[in-house]
Amino acid sequence: MSLRVARFTTLVRPLALGLALVGVLAGPGSLIAQDVSGAAARQAARVYREQHEGAILTEFAELLALPNLASDSVNIRRNADHLVRLLVARGFANTKLLTVPGGPPAVYGEMLHPGATKTLVLYAHYDGQPVDASKWTTPPWSPVLRTTEVQRGGTTIPIPTGAGRVDGEARIYGRSAGDDKASIQAILSAIDAMKASQLAPSVNIKVFFEGEEEAGSGHLDDILTTYAAQLAADAWLFCDGPVHQSGRQQLSFGQRGSSGFELTVFGPTRALHSGHYGNWAPNPAMMIATLLAGMRDDDGRIRIAGYYADVTPVTAAEHRAVAELPKYDSTLRTALGINRTEAGNALLAERIMLPALNVRGIRAGGVRETGSNTIATEAFASIDLRLVPGQTPARVRQLVEAHIRAQGYFVTNDSVTVAMRLTHPRVARVEWGSGYPGSRAPMDGPFGRAVIAALSDGAKDKLILNPTVGASGPGYLFEQILKVPIISLPIANYDDNQHAADENLRVQNLWDGIELYAALLTGIGKAWRTPVP
Repeated sequence: MSLRVARFTTLVRPLALGLALVGVLAGPGSLIAQDVSGAAARQAARVYREQHEGAILTEFAELLALPNLASDSVNIRRNADHLVRLLVARGFANTKLLTVPGGPPAVYGEMLHPGATKTLVLYAHYDGQPVDASKWTTPPWSPVLRTTEVQRGGTTIPIPTGAGRVDGEARIYGRSAGDDKASIQAILSAIDAMKASQLAPSVNIKVFFEGEEEAGSGHLDDILTTYAAQLAADAWLFCDGPVHQSGRQQLSFGQRGSSGFELTVFGPTRALHSGHYGNWAPNPAMMIATLLAGMRDDDGRIRIAGYYADVTPVTAAEHRAVAELPKYDSTLRTALGINRTEAGNALLAERIMLPALNVRGIRAGGVRETGSNTIATEAFASIDLRLVPGQTPARVRQLVEAHIRAQGYFVTNDSVTVAMRLTHPRVARVEWGSGYPGSRAPMDGPFGRAVIAALSDGAKDKLILNPTVGASGPGYLFEQILKVPIISLPIANYDDNQHAADENLRVQNLWDGIELYAALLTGIGKAWRTPVP
């Protein structure tokens, strides 16, 4: 046996999986390139995971136990430092915190490989949504493993140690269990599984874990601009979100943009008896109801003049992709107790491709036990807007405020004075939050084709290709600042209570995610190199 064959055999033997590997050696024991099937990579990850389930969930629970509000600078730094240690333990190089004034740090690390011709950045975020602990069954930052969903009577079970096994239908509860620390854990565990089986990634890997996504990514553009040279890559993968509602794995090529505002309208300067002053004094509750009703119709069509003028048309390829998605809407309606949905039961996937105006909440006076026969002094509404490619937050802001003015209101973004209320018959205060436009990568581009090929190789079910997911994300920044495509690869269960109380992760989704990343990282390099016919 030649020395080259002997070394190759030494590398393959620990797998004991019958992997068909073709190794290229840069020195004794140094595997730098492989030709590994997706099925073999998934099997290698599965074997590793089955031998380390307890250890994986223990590490995951430690990460979930760290409070992670972006506004909590002390704890967000604890999260960042913890992630740096996890990356260093995996052999990531140049691991550091990327910081800019006033913002939470992003966590960075790289794993470069000789012979790799492409560089892929894996994005995830480690911050989470605010919590109302009183609505949680167990404390949000005290991770709990249950046999199944809590509403189905899931009982608490201990997280096993070491090689202890866990049923895939079990659920781990805690803030960010699904959104988005699940993706971080799946990436790290996939790297562990690949190293244990001596499967080298087929691309250079960089990781970027953001600490402000749930707070609007207010400093992300500064971070990307400041560290653009270090973050240089051929493409980014946005590792966030849930799988398709059918439970099947999906790949998304777009994200909705986001904007939002708080709206206040004004009546009398003190609450008035409705018997004495009703039908005479302006009623802010009715004013805001009428104003909101004029912004969109019952089928979700936004009535604001010019609102659709900037929308980028949906392509033929995207229309075809929507038509091929699983027909799951009727199942969803039944599960959610909804007799009909907007636009004559139009497909959810079609509706997500369009702009949306959502009323998050309305408050005026009191109801039930706090109700009284008075005309309130003010009424409030909270609005979020979901944007699609072509729209920008700045332009949407102009259109919304122009619409409110057209209804006879004086619009201000600042405080409202009595003098202002005496001068104008109707006054509205509009307070805008941060926002960002939508983004959509081409479904037939080289990167998209490579990801599809790598994820499809060895997959149990056909991969769902979704032009756009409903959630918003800062994907546009990567396109605008770094000039690279970005595609979303979610792994969380669709019923993970994302952003809500009792957020959870179905354990099988984590197990599947580990296999998914192993197949992707071992196979995408070859698929990316292959010329498109």
